[in-house]
Amino acid sequence: MPLSQLANTALDRVAPLPMTVIEGLLAYAGTDLVCYRAEAPESLTERQQRLWQPLLDWLEARHGAALTVHWGVLPRPQPDAAIQRLGRHIASLDPFTLVALDLATRTAGSLVVGLALVEGRLDPAEAFALSQLDETFQIERWGEDSEAALRRRAIEAEFGLIHRFLQLLGEEAAA
Repeated sequence: MPLSQLANTALDRVAPLPMTVIEGLLAYAGTDLVCYRAEAPESLTERQQRLWQPLLDWLEARHGAALTVHWGVLPRPQPDAAIQRLGRHIASLDPFTLVALDLATRTAGSLVVGLALVEGRLDPAEAFALSQLDETFQIERWGEDSEAALRRRAIEAEFGLIHRFLQLLGEEAAA
């Protein structure tokens, strides 16, 4: 049923008004998870750099969209040129791929991770790990409660669902 729901959403909601979805996705790019790094501890900042920076490098090489990295949590604007390039690419996607990208982005809290999953740069396990990097770090330090574990399993399953949907569409993520 979830796969049918994604297909129906693509037909009923995304196809008639794709700009609504595109604008929402670009809002994620403006405050993308992988662009905001912790200021401390060093072990977390090093992990973020080592695991997230290759995604930003990939995004720039593939789409010509160079997003700026910031430290801390205060939102700062991203370069207009990068947002425009991402917007042009996203606008070229069909409604089915767009609905998959929207769900992947919302699940990850990151357009970069969402695009990487949809375009086959990441598999579902990698998308989960990168989107949950900060949470995983905290769990390693303090442990995990049962509610957080359930939430994380649901997020992991969501990435698997998105990947399966893309496989059925015959998109790159099927590789």
